[in-house]
Amino acid sequence: MLKEQIAASLEQAFSQYGFAEPSVAQLKTACHVSLRTLYKHYPSKEAMVVAALEHRHQRYLSFLLQDAPGKGIESVVHIFDRLEEWMSAYAPHGCLSVNAMAAFPDNAAISCIVQQHKAAVRVFLGEQSLRDDLATPIFILHEGIASAWPMLGREAITAAQQILLTLQKG
Repeated sequence: MLKEQIAASLEQAFSQYGFAEPSVAQLKTACHVSLRTLYKHYPSKEAMVVAALEHRHQRYLSFLLQDAPGKGIESVVHIFDRLEEWMSAYAPHGCLSVNAMAAFPDNAAISCIVQQHKAAVRVFLGEQSLRDDLATPIFILHEGIASAWPMLGREAITAAQQILLTLQKG
């Protein structure tokens, strides 16, 4: 349980401060644990990043499905609306996974966890849409929203939903 609480606190800290700024001492304070306890569970800053990303992945998929209207294209429209809420509340600086890759471009563990997350999101979107043939295009729309969010905000959501409905008809 403590390990999960630390991962949740690490996720919040990295989301708020990025990856370059917080020192391990600052992360310890954000987690409300001793340095020894933090290192016991996560022996390096990179391990802390991986834990934060794993925690975020589970929280993210659960968040997207909250109040979902079942499956089908309307579910993906709902997911994009939820994505707007997520970006506003938890990712105003863009996708935490993409930011982690940029901060640690040569770290195999971080690269692997990000790739797993993105692959799982792609499968998730295909399953929710009930259109495996649209899994990749919907995923690209999803990623486009996350990338464009800091500049476009709601406009990115609206454009992606319009494209989604066009794809469904086509």
